[in-house]
Amino acid sequence: MAKCYIGVDIGSISTKGVIIDEDKNIIASEYLWTEGDPINAVKKVIKSLKDTLDSKMIVPEICGIGTTGSARYLIGSILGATIIKNEITAHAIGTLSKYPDTRTILEIGGQDSKLIIIKNGIVVDYAMNTLCAAGTGAFLSSQAKRLGVDIEDLGKVANLSKNPTKIAARCTVFAESDLVHKAQIGHSKEDIIAGICRAVVQNYLNNLAKGKKLEDKIIFQGGVSKNIGVVKAFKDELNKEIYVDENSHLMGALGIAIISKNINKNGNVIDFNFDIQDIKFKTIGRQCNGCSNNCEIVSIYKEEKLIDTMGARCEKGYGIKQIS
Repeated sequence: MAKCYIGVDIGSISTKGVIIDEDKNIIASEYLWTEGDPINAVKKVIKSLKDTLDSKMIVPEICGIGTTGSARYLIGSILGATIIKNEITAHAIGTLSKYPDTRTILEIGGQDSKLIIIKNGIVVDYAMNTLCAAGTGAFLSSQAKRLGVDIEDLGKVANLSKNPTKIAARCTVFAESDLVHKAQIGHSKEDIIAGICRAVVQNYLNNLAKGKKLEDKIIFQGGVSKNIGVVKAFKDELNKEIYVDENSHLMGALGIAIISKNINKNGNVIDFNFDIQDIKFKTIGRQCNGCSNNCEIVSIYKEEKLIDTMGARCEKGYGIKQIS
């Protein structure tokens, strides 16, 4: 039997999961698309993690479960998480576990971006951009599709460019219009794609890094960190070395798994069943009219039984007990 800790990072575009051992080593991991269904995505992640442990003949004793990401409260309730934390904390803890001398974390996900400034191992400043997708993975994915290039090949094509096209990428509408125009007047595909990568970086720096000093060591993570064209653009713009870990896309999940370990000082085993694939979970959203707050309530059901309610600011929001 091996004491293990589960970390799940549920984003709008992708869902990531890891299992770590007592030494904080990743012994199982999964990354897949959320596809607008975080509950089903997490079911798939948990099954994949268990299959990996089985293939390694590891019999786990689960001592902690942590969730982070945009659906962290929903999935935390479903999994019975022992800790739920925001992405800033999770990404910082995960990164520092591998790079203790980190000073700057650049993170670009599917639909948002983050900048985390660290000093002496402590987060001292951060910024998030959740309003515009022009500098995110979703933007890159849509433009790759428009240009007929697989998203996995986008960086390779970008690095073939000798003269990146200047793309106006302050917003997705302008960027797409400018991209079409540049293609129509004869700019090559590789120059346009390199221009998109550069525009993503410039958009990120203009929106998140204004007034902030980005000091070495700089770690780039999130799904977009796998795009070598964007990595090169960051190096060119900052004139600094940019480090990308092989598990850069898993840092949030790693961090929340480590946090779940840190809060369980005695390593006590918790009750957790990996077999959740056949369990029927259902969520119901409603507006509570019990007071002037008019809270947006989400009730979570497991096999028709209410297991949690989120969003209420007072006890009036917890009045619904059965599915209607």
